[in-house]
Amino acid sequence: MRNNEIFFETIKCDDGIAYNLEYHNQRIARTIMININLHEYILPISDDFLKCKVLYDKYGVLDVIYEPYVKRLIRTFKIVEDDTIEYKYKSMNREHINKLYAQKESADEIIIVKNGWVTDTSIANIAIFDGSNWLTTKMPLLRGTTQERLLDNKELIQTNISVDMLKNAQKIALLNAMVGMNILEHYSFLE
Repeated sequence: MRNNEIFFETIKCDDGIAYNLEYHNQRIARTIMININLHEYILPISDDFLKCKVLYDKYGVLDVIYEPYVKRLIRTFKIVEDDTIEYKYKSMNREHINKLYAQKESADEIIIVKNGWVTDTSIANIAIFDGSNWLTTKMPLLRGTTQERLLDNKELIQTNISVDMLKNAQKIALLNAMVGMNILEHYSFLE
């Protein structure tokens, strides 16, 4: 973590409720080593489906921004490889991810492979369904709050996921705070 770095949490707000704040609180504590209670900062401005973005640095919360949420339609993926990428903290500095995302060509989203193993997309963790179980990577770029919650609830099993496993999965799911576990049955990989 750099001294002047700004981090953020993206939190789902719907019907005036902010979801899964304890998992966001835990990630903030891992990031800046300070306990912040997001319940004190997040007061949804309406009952609409909102994306709440909390900006913070090593000293505490800087800003809370609400905006309507529009879910992206994702059906095609481009697999991109990068063995040097690091994104341990949910930082506003997404330059490396943005460079990889620029390689998506006509795909809707990228899947980042590091050292031969599937990690994440540019906006979500990934899970695959192998016919029996939902599996998620042991090596995500970023420990996602939804991924953590589903692991705690024993809905996912962590393992190393190869590109072959990804391509042969019966289904895949994108995991993030806004979409939860968004299961995709109709998708493709662009070469």
